[in-house]
Amino acid sequence: MSVSIVAARYAKSLIELAKEQNVLEAVYQDMILFKDTADKNRGLMLALKSPVVRHEKKSGILKALFEARVNPVSYAIFKIITKKNRESILDEIANEFIKAYNLNQGIQKATVVTTTPLTEELRQQFKEIVKSATGRTVQLAEKINPAIIGGYVLTIEDRQIDASLRSRLNELKLQLTN
Repeated sequence: MSVSIVAARYAKSLIELAKEQNVLEAVYQDMILFKDTADKNRGLMLALKSPVVRHEKKSGILKALFEARVNPVSYAIFKIITKKNRESILDEIANEFIKAYNLNQGIQKATVVTTTPLTEELRQQFKEIVKSATGRTVQLAEKINPAIIGGYVLTIEDRQIDASLRSRLNELKLQLTN
């Protein structure tokens, strides 16, 4: 079975459990904490994915890192997942949980890449673009990349609007070479 399907099933179960226990927000914050920790500490996921590292050691790593820092519901899921030898997909489960939570709460994440920081007026315009396209509340992440020369690149899930000067120059270059 595909990793993403398994991760989505665990995430769905975790959301239902968190709702039932009235700790949805706390578990959401815990999943963000786990994802950030895993993203910033490559060794953690290498250890969890390694077939050489014993199950007890992986459980001990998770206990040392997260037991005191997360909600008991979140830690219980970590324990269940390690008992089922699925700790290698904990990062995917956290990702799927965050996606499901955002969908459940009507939140749409989007990323805009520009050459300079956005003004408040431009930020609101981008939020309106995303809101009109999705009908959801927008969480806009901003990135700066001088390599795009000018314009912007707006990404919403798997859709991308590339209005950068670099892409237009590349298109013009292709037209001139033909």
